[in-house]
Amino acid sequence: QVDPESICTLWIEGGITVWVQLVDGGRLPFDRDWFASRVVQVKATLPETPLERNERLSEELETACQKYGLTHGEIDWLSFSTTLYLNRQRVGFVGCNLQGQWYSRRSQLGGSRTVVDIDAAIALLGVRQPIAA
Repeated sequence: QVDPESICTLWIEGGITVWVQLVDGGRLPFDRDWFASRVVQVKATLPETPLERNERLSEELETACQKYGLTHGEIDWLSFSTTLYLNRQRVGFVGCNLQGQWYSRRSQLGGSRTVVDIDAAIALLGVRQPIAA
């Protein structure tokens, strides 16, 4: 229950005890397993980092591309958007906005429509999942 700015450093002694060195010179010892469980609990309450968001969205994009037989161009990581291709033909653009909504549009300057997932965004471009023969 200390302010994060009051922590100077952390270290593990003997693989058992986690020591927290405070800026004011004080030290607090914790059991390694207890400390690890608290870190997990606190991390679960933290918002997703931009890197974590991009990694998650990239996985969704790759999965969808495989499902629909699509490829994509270079990803703009700041806006998380890219061009989709089917057999080297551009079919449109997809991305995910800061509210977590996927969007798609047929042309680079056209209007976008937002939807709940990448499958719906791809469907708005007229792409359907290939049917197995």
